[in-house]
Amino acid sequence: MTTAAGDPNRTVVHLLRHGEVLNPTGVLYGRLPDFHLSDLGREMAETVAAHLVDHDVTLIVASPLDRAQETAEPIASVHGLPITTDERVIEAGNYFEGKTFGVGDGSLRYPRHWPKLVNPFKPSWGEPYQEIADRMLAAIAVARSSARGHEAVIVSHQLPVWTVRSKLEGHRMWHDPRNRQCSLASLTSLTFVGDELESLTYSEPAVALLPGAHKTAGA
Repeated sequence: MTTAAGDPNRTVVHLLRHGEVLNPTGVLYGRLPDFHLSDLGREMAETVAAHLVDHDVTLIVASPLDRAQETAEPIASVHGLPITTDERVIEAGNYFEGKTFGVGDGSLRYPRHWPKLVNPFKPSWGEPYQEIADRMLAAIAVARSSARGHEAVIVSHQLPVWTVRSKLEGHRMWHDPRNRQCSLASLTSLTFVGDELESLTYSEPAVALLPGAHKTAGA
């Protein structure tokens, strides 16, 4: 993991995806309120906080959604910092929010929903990728400025983190969601020298807690 390491010209902004959410009905919860971390999700958040305890974190930013705020809490606690809420790092808007998504008993069985799937490049079912990237870049720029010479943590969501990563790496922003490298409680860390991006790294501090981790370890 890259750290600022006391260099006044070097700043690290960590993009942290929230931990596991309690979602017994399996809906796309999107921006809906009252979707909180599960017990495992809280353990994931504590694990990331322990991972970052020796890092020079001076700023904690989180999406306003419950799961992001709850993921940020243990990190803020170990560093003695408040949580700054930033609407720009919220989950992407999605037409299918609150619905199950699938062909069997999901929303795709109903033809009235099909027009929302005609353009995967925009995408037609939700907030345009470019708008997601733009708002994330704006939030990152503010965090970089506020934590200059130190480290900042922004707690966000899978699609916004993956979209802005794709933008920064010069890749297309439309993609197959199954190919995103952004697991629960993962860190996508951006290291800047001045205002220029020097490197982007990815890590999974809570990898041992991910679904299937124990099965994989024993294979």
